[in-house]
Amino acid sequence: MEQLLAKIDDLETKISFQELTLEELNQEVIKLNDLVSRQQHQIMLMVNKMQAMEPSNMATQAEETPPPHY
Repeated sequence: MEQLLAKIDDLETKISFQELTLEELNQEVIKLNDLVSRQQHQIMLMVNKMQAMEPSNMATQAEETPPPHY
């Protein structure tokens, strides 16, 4: 009987630690989700700014004439 009670106590202890670990992992997932959300917002702001920028008056590499030594 004592052996059975010891096993039950051991299982209860393991479950308690697992619940604590799950809660800690859940909090980390929440933090990471918030971080990803902020980063996505920042990326969208950067994309919008880049799209709103006026094109450069410099010619693209395809439009450039090659240097005389070619």
